[in-house]
Amino acid sequence: MTCAEEYTPQLRARGYRMTPQRLAILHILHHNGGHLSPVEVFDAARRELPGLTEATVYRTLEFLAENHLARPALNGNGHIAYEIARHEHHHLICRRCGNEMEVEHAILKSMYARLESESGYRLTDRHLTFFGLCPDCQKGEL
Repeated sequence: MTCAEEYTPQLRARGYRMTPQRLAILHILHHNGGHLSPVEVFDAARRELPGLTEATVYRTLEFLAENHLARPALNGNGHIAYEIARHEHHHLICRRCGNEMEVEHAILKSMYARLESESGYRLTDRHLTFFGLCPDCQKGEL
């Protein structure tokens, strides 16, 4: 299945059309499989669409995140990076070496439910990034 075949129906169901810019950015996020900064997305996307501007990339990434097709996350240096929204998960990032690990949402699901229940808020974004030291970097501290 192509990116157009996968994501166009999702946008149409929300009342939006697939633009060349949206498709190029979704394609890059989908095939990268990891987190990309907006600048990295811009650099890759302008190879596919030479007239693309950096401002368009930033707006499109925000649009895709608002429509649950992309997910923003903080990276190790505190900047936002984006990934394709496949399944709900969270991240553990090592502050020393930058190693990253996914944490399944099921582990934190009860915490989210309790937070909503006790606060009265309805959470619209469910993504956390935890920072710490990986097991290898902890060995260096001994």
